[in-house]
Amino acid sequence: MATAQVTTYSTLADWAKLQDPDGNIAAVAELLSQRNEILEDMPFIEGNLPTGHRGSVRTSLPTPTWRRINQGIDPTKTTSSQVTDTCGIQTALAIVDKDLADLNGNSAAWRAQENRGFIEGMAQDMAAQLFYANASTSTEKLMGFAPRYNTLTPATSQTANNVVNGGGGASVNTSIWLIGWDSDKVTGIFPKGSLAGLQDNDLGEDWAFDPNNKRYRAYMTEYKWKAGLHVRDWRYVARIANLATTTGTAGFTSSAPVDIVDCVDQAMAKIPFMNSCRPVLYMNRLTKRYFDKQRNYGVNASATINLTTIRRTDSGADRGVIQHFDNYMGVPIKICDQILSTEATLT
Repeated sequence: MATAQVTTYSTLADWAKLQDPDGNIAAVAELLSQRNEILEDMPFIEGNLPTGHRGSVRTSLPTPTWRRINQGIDPTKTTSSQVTDTCGIQTALAIVDKDLADLNGNSAAWRAQENRGFIEGMAQDMAAQLFYANASTSTEKLMGFAPRYNTLTPATSQTANNVVNGGGGASVNTSIWLIGWDSDKVTGIFPKGSLAGLQDNDLGEDWAFDPNNKRYRAYMTEYKWKAGLHVRDWRYVARIANLATTTGTAGFTSSAPVDIVDCVDQAMAKIPFMNSCRPVLYMNRLTKRYFDKQRNYGVNASATINLTTIRRTDSGADRGVIQHFDNYMGVPIKICDQILSTEATLT
């Protein structure tokens, strides 16, 4: 079942093109999208608060009255609640010794190359925080997906209704995330009146200090990224948790591994209207490997079985080759290396 993909949303690259005519920010945004697929997929909106965004969600519908002749109508109304999400500020400072940069003969190009590592590091950290940051315990950060979908018990949180249990235990678990991106469902945010994406500010030449607090001249660049995550409608995120990555209970390499394909199917069934969002599946490389194996050969392919004994033997140039899939029922599958394989078990 292919799903309609909503394309009327703005990514970081789109915002960057609007905000910086000389292309500096756009170049940074493109670097990020090449290295972190979730940052490429994620739509962004400008928040309506200086610190984030507040959205309203309808929590109940009016109940109609079936009336008889000469009988009145019961008054009723809808109810709603507000969802407020805050942004965090991620920063880094690049310091390059002036004499070292000038040796190259093109200090600007050399600094750009050296500072690329800062961009990569911040991009990887942002991807990790989108999943695991907890603003309740680290108030300087955004609130990621995992703390919002952190239980299997609906009495504890209604989001438990969108968590599929993979059956694993201990602290060797991973998760698959199905996210339905859309500006009125799940989106990235940046504070009202600020700029979207990673901003680089060339501070020029100044005094820096070595470990012995001695001065030297250096070129400095400040990187700053104000960002948050707004989940206006929790029903458009589904988490497949407790996917054990070892030989333990229901583990990928156990004698009775979890049926990853069935878990993904369960997750997809939890999204109310696939056609009203842009759904994407996110998993790490290890999970993708076993997901592909199961789709080729069935769930037992994940167990400790010599795969050469169960591969298809039909003729053709691709005989015996494991097929790799880029989607499931039309929903794109994206790799995110920041999704851990050491998650604790949800209960």
